[in-house]
Amino acid sequence: MSPIPGSGLAKGLAVTLRTMTKKTVTAQYPDVQPHLPPRSRGVIGLFEENCTVCMLCARECPDWCIYIDSHKETVPPAAPGGRERSRNVLDRFAIDFSLCMYCGICIEVCPFDALFWSPEFEYAETDIRDLTHERDKLREWMWTVPAPPALDPGAEEPKELGAARKTADKLAAAQAAGSAPQAESTPPVGSEPPTAGSPAPDGGPKPGSSPAPDSGPGDTGGPVSGQGGQG
Repeated sequence: MSPIPGSGLAKGLAVTLRTMTKKTVTAQYPDVQPHLPPRSRGVIGLFEENCTVCMLCARECPDWCIYIDSHKETVPPAAPGGRERSRNVLDRFAIDFSLCMYCGICIEVCPFDALFWSPEFEYAETDIRDLTHERDKLREWMWTVPAPPALDPGAEEPKELGAARKTADKLAAAQAAGSAPQAESTPPVGSEPPTAGSPAPDGGPKPGSSPAPDSGPGDTGGPVSGQGGQG
């Protein structure tokens, strides 16, 4: 069936009429900030304390826009007699946002939760070379990262929280045991426990020895009847 002549024009005029009757809404930016979804991909914030310089984010980036420099330092042994260890120290962490395509691969592959999405989007520059932001700027954006959504009330406790709570409980128990007062029966520091054959402090029987049998009047210390000796 062929279309009715002029139907397209009628539909266009109908859309125009419907639009004319609606109230115009204008976003008053930059005086009024827009309401962004909580998972908006603005910029990437760096939590430097969690970064171990594993280079996984830089290797997996499809645009090669992450630049990392580091050096090794020797860490003394934690206990006497242990061996020294080496660790990586972060010198530079920069992201070139003129190349970044906001895929989020670097955030997903980071095994130590050092990278996070921030909804901050006001970072335009007049020079494209100024879009390479160093770790100081990335750390400032870290404080604009929104808090994670609350867990489901019926969900299991995360393993990280359980492990941290156990460690805190052990530390509190150790501190409580170290600050408890000593009992009255505790021997003074530097004293040795009595051994068998040494006299007791109060003149009583020696520890580990059996008490002597009671002797009656007139006992001369001879053999007891029934315990050897012939009459």
